[in-house]
Amino acid sequence: MRKIKKGDQVRVITGKDIGKEGKVLSVNAEKDTVIVEGANMISKHEKPSAANQNGGIVRREAPIHVSNVMYLHKGKPTRIGFKVVDGKKVRFAKSTGEVID
Repeated sequence: MRKIKKGDQVRVITGKDIGKEGKVLSVNAEKDTVIVEGANMISKHEKPSAANQNGGIVRREAPIHVSNVMYLHKGKPTRIGFKVVDGKKVRFAKSTGEVID
């Protein structure tokens, strides 16, 4: 079970985009990276294809290491822990102790 999941609201805590907040678009468990909406933007040169007829330079999000983002619980950054509730493993916010999901 991962601490950060797709759809979570996170804040970038280090790097060039420090302080930016966004939704997690995807998680790569093998490389421990996440793609955050609107953060770590890069310019990618693309050839013309069926999806993009003209090609050209496209701005898109690049992966960020999961250690460089922090989960936002009620708008405030918090660490995440795991505990068993009713025989089911769940995530909880360490700052408040509330169960996330």
